[in-house]
Amino acid sequence: MIRTIQWNGLQAVEFSKGDYTALLIPSVGANLVRLANTKLGVEILRTPTAEEVETFKTRPQIFGLPLLFPPNRIEDGRYTFEGRTYQYPITIEKENNYHHGIIKGEPFVVSKAIEDEEVVKIECRYYANAANDAIYKDFPHAFKCKVVYKLSQKGLKQEVVFENRSEQSMPVGVGFHTPMMIPFAGGEAADYRMRVAVGEQVELSARNLPTGKRLPLNEQYAKLRGEGLQVTDCEPIEAGFTLQEIEVDGKLYRGAVVENLKTGVRAFYEVDEKTIYWTIWNNGGKEPYCCPEPQSWVTNAPNAANREAVGFAAIAPGEKWTAVYKLYAK
Repeated sequence: MIRTIQWNGLQAVEFSKGDYTALLIPSVGANLVRLANTKLGVEILRTPTAEEVETFKTRPQIFGLPLLFPPNRIEDGRYTFEGRTYQYPITIEKENNYHHGIIKGEPFVVSKAIEDEEVVKIECRYYANAANDAIYKDFPHAFKCKVVYKLSQKGLKQEVVFENRSEQSMPVGVGFHTPMMIPFAGGEAADYRMRVAVGEQVELSARNLPTGKRLPLNEQYAKLRGEGLQVTDCEPIEAGFTLQEIEVDGKLYRGAVVENLKTGVRAFYEVDEKTIYWTIWNNGGKEPYCCPEPQSWVTNAPNAANREAVGFAAIAPGEKWTAVYKLYAK
């Protein structure tokens, strides 16, 4: 099923397949603000309420699947690449940093909506160029961003593609500020545990920028790799980690998983090899969500001493960069 609806004053695309239903807001970063397994009663993502719609418009990063380009922070809003200086506005004044990019709130256009027996496919596109300068004025590259959602009985597969349409190599760093609902199907926060494929902790400065030092996991964060950590109705968490696969159901797993210990129901957030770093943030610990944020580069990678070693990448003219993510419950 695919249909266009009005949702709290915004045009939305509602679609479903099998036990899953989803809600997409193209005009706000092509954000998928709802993903639910109706059979299990699992609300995987944080969906804005009617009272939160205005907050969603101004802070889309705390709802749904908000695309970050670039992810997290850029020190002083500035870096140099191939002799060119990129200067972004300062968005966190107390840290003098730029953060999260603006594509998360930019209007995308639905370019395809297709359904067959197996899958519903919704494709959204955004074009940056000199005439559409919301991004171009700070990042002077013409590019196309395509976000493709494929919903099936297996859950959601999300593909993100950046195509460089400029004449110069284009830096690319991508992340998602994904708030996973906890509790997601009744019960209390204490009934839930989150596991994440983290390796070492990346030490952060007072400006929330990597110092270049990596630390072994302490007793608290080691639980992310082991029995799981309670991440809501708890102390604040804001930390960075390298990615190292964990074992889930006897197999190596690259992602995050949240489990209801009483029912055994789990919500999964699976990432591909483009993700090398996590930020984990629970907004003070008293909100009913926690964000395991996959990033293709370590925070502030463009300014790192060896930036390629921490995920900095560039797309040659005419070339593409693609990453794939999956969300499901079982």
